[in-house]
Amino acid sequence: MSVDTTKVAKSNATTAATPAKPSKLGGAATWADERLGLGGVVKKNIRKVFPDHWSFMLGEIALWSFVVLLITGVFLTLWFTPSMAEQQYQGSYDQLRGIYMTEAMISALDISFDVRGGLLMRQMHHWAAMLFIASMMVHLMRVYFTGAFRKPREINWVIGMLLLLLGTIEGFTGYSLPDDLLSGTGVRAADGFMKAAPVVGTYMSFFLFGGEFPGDMIIPRLYIVHVLLIPGLLLALIAAHMMLLVYHKHTQWPGPGRTEGNVVGYPMLPVYMAKAGGFFFIVFGATALMGGLMTINPVWKYGPYDPSKVTAGSQPDWYMGWPDGALRIIPGWESHFWGVTLSWNILLPILILPIVFWLLVMMMPFIEAWITGDKREHHLLERPRNAPTRTALMVSFMTFYGLMWAAGGNDLIAIRFDMSINAITYFMRVAVFVGPVIAFIITRRWCISLQRHDNERLLHGYETGVVSRSPEGGYSELHLPWSEEKQFTLTSRDRDEVYALESDVDANGVPAPGTRANRLRAKLSKWWYGPAVQKPTAEDFAHAHHHGDHEVEGGEQGKELH
Repeated sequence: MSVDTTKVAKSNATTAATPAKPSKLGGAATWADERLGLGGVVKKNIRKVFPDHWSFMLGEIALWSFVVLLITGVFLTLWFTPSMAEQQYQGSYDQLRGIYMTEAMISALDISFDVRGGLLMRQMHHWAAMLFIASMMVHLMRVYFTGAFRKPREINWVIGMLLLLLGTIEGFTGYSLPDDLLSGTGVRAADGFMKAAPVVGTYMSFFLFGGEFPGDMIIPRLYIVHVLLIPGLLLALIAAHMMLLVYHKHTQWPGPGRTEGNVVGYPMLPVYMAKAGGFFFIVFGATALMGGLMTINPVWKYGPYDPSKVTAGSQPDWYMGWPDGALRIIPGWESHFWGVTLSWNILLPILILPIVFWLLVMMMPFIEAWITGDKREHHLLERPRNAPTRTALMVSFMTFYGLMWAAGGNDLIAIRFDMSINAITYFMRVAVFVGPVIAFIITRRWCISLQRHDNERLLHGYETGVVSRSPEGGYSELHLPWSEEKQFTLTSRDRDEVYALESDVDANGVPAPGTRANRLRAKLSKWWYGPAVQKPTAEDFAHAHHHGDHEVEGGEQGKELH
C-alpha cells in the first residue's frame, strides 16, 4: 500500500525546525568547524567563569592600554619618517622654521601641527604607554600581595615580569624616536651607559650607532625595534599570559561556596564579555581625555637634538627615574686595573642594580616556595595581612624604589623647596638603606596587629555600642558574634607550618646531604612564619562561644531597653 507523501506535514510549526538551507554566517561557521574543530573549543570556553572583584580590573587596564597603543601606533607609523637625514624645516611652527633638523624630527612636528588629529594621537600614544607600564606594576603588586603567584602560576609571574621589562624598553625606544633635544639627551646617556661596560662597552656602542655617537643609523634601528621586534614579543607574551590564565582558571577571594576546586563568578559570554568591552571604552576614553587636555612631550619646545647641548632640568620618563636616581646619589667610585678604568658609579646603578633587582623580584615565587616548602596548588587568594613577611618584603621593595625615584629629581626638589642639593643627596644615600628596613619592620608589625584584631573579632564579636552595668557597679560594652559568612571568610586560610630540621646527621653520625641548605631553610622558615598569628582553633571558638552566650543575652536585653 503506497502513501501519498505530498499530504504529510514536514513540521508541526509554520517554520521548519531545521532550515533546509542554513544562513551564510551559519554555513561559514560550519565550514570552519569541520576543518579546524573550533566548535568544541569555543563551546567550552564561551561559558568560562570569571570572578568579579575590582582588583582584577588592574590587569585589564594594562591589556586595554596596550590595545590603545597598537591603534594609535599604527596611525603614527603612517606619518613618521625614521630617517636621520637633515633638512630645513618649513612647517607650520614658526619658531623652528628655517632650522636644520633630521627628517624624524620634521615628521614629529608635522604630525603635531599639520596632520589632522596627529597631536591627539601622539599624546594618546604617550599617555597610553605611561598607563601601560603603571598598570602592569600595580597589577604585579596586587598579584604579589594576594599570593596569586604561587603554584601553579609561577610561569605567569615570570611572563608578567618579562612584559614589564619589555614595556620599559619599548617606552625608551619610543620616546627616543622624535630626535628632539630631550630624547637625544636620553640616547646620549644610554651611549655612556653602554661604554661603561668593561671590555665590550665600546664595541656595543660602535655596532649600535654604526660608528661614533650619534651616527646616522640609531633612529632607523630604534624604529624597527619599537614597531616590529618588541611589539611582536609583547603580543606573544600577552597571548601566553592569557592562555595560562584560562588554563589555570582565575584566582578568587575566599568566601562561602568558594574552594580551591571551583570558581564563583560570571560566564565569559555574555556577562564578562560585556563588562570587558565596556571597560575598554572607559580606558580608551580616559586616554583620549588625557591626550586632548594634558600636554606631554612637547618636542617643539625642546627643539632638534644637538650633541653640544643638554636640556636644562631634563628628566627621563617616570619608569626610568629610579636608575637615574641611583646614578645621581652614588659616590664617584672608580677603579684602575692595567690601564682599564672601571666606573663603578655607572656600572652599579645602571648595569648591575636594575638587573639584580628585577631578577630578585622575578624569583620571589620560587624563593618563597623553597622557604615555606609549600608544593600545593593555590587558587584562593590571601589577604596581605595573613602573609606578614611577604607583604613587608614588597613594601620594603616599594620603599627602595620610591626613594631611588625621588633621588632622580634631586635637582628639581632642591629648586622647588629651596634646599641644598648636596644635603638631599647625602640624605638619600642613607635613606635608601635605612628606609626599606624601617618599612619592613613597621609593615610586618602592622600586619600582625591586624591578624590579632581579626582573631579578636572572631572570638568575641563586634562592638554593639550597648554598655551594661554589673551588680558590682562595673561597666562593660557588649559584643555580638559576626555572621557565619563573615566568620567563614576570615577563617578561610591555612595555618602556617614552620619548617623544622629534625637532625643534622644520620643514624651513623654522618652529616646528612644538604645539611647547610636545610639549616638555612629552617632559619628562614622560622623568620618567615615565626611572628605570624594563626587563626583560632575549634577549642578557642568553643570557649569564646560559651563566654559570649551571656553577652548575647545581655545584648538582647540592652536592645530591648534601647
